[in-house]
Amino acid sequence: MLEKFLKKSSWTDIVVSLIFILFGTMLITNPSSIMSIIAIILGGICIIMGILKIVDYFSTGKTDNYLIAMAIVAIITGIIIMFCSDIIMSIFRIIIAIWIIYSGIINLQTTIVWKDLQSRLWLLSLVLSVIMIGAGIFILVNSGAILQTIGAIIVAYGIVDIVENVIFIKKIDNYIEK
Repeated sequence: MLEKFLKKSSWTDIVVSLIFILFGTMLITNPSSIMSIIAIILGGICIIMGILKIVDYFSTGKTDNYLIAMAIVAIITGIIIMFCSDIIMSIFRIIIAIWIIYSGIINLQTTIVWKDLQSRLWLLSLVLSVIMIGAGIFILVNSGAILQTIGAIIVAYGIVDIVENVIFIKKIDNYIEK
């Protein structure tokens, strides 16, 4: 009984992992379309929440002004998310890229300190700092870089999860046979 449950659960996890791999692959190959779909869904959810708050405000006869204010903010937020997702994503990408470049420059300063202290770590620190600055510049100039990276991480997670579940299923079989 327990064996069947565990196997069924593992196969369900494998199907979910396959869905993750599919989603991650779509993020890698076509990040802008996926972002548009996600923006429409999230914006729609905000708008629906706002409409429900308005209905709640008028149907209950409450005079709580915060309900109507929350409803208006939710609707406006939903509209902004739906129609300005590219701008939001661009701003987010620029902020992350600047942060990565800044961190790389700070690490370069640390590299100088390591070299002055005649540490062997200065060369490794220099290489990592240059890579970090390069990654920041890459994200800054490539609009889909962040989503493609997230997609790659999701695909990697899905593959690792599938491998773990297959190993788990095999271990159950070996355990039951003993």
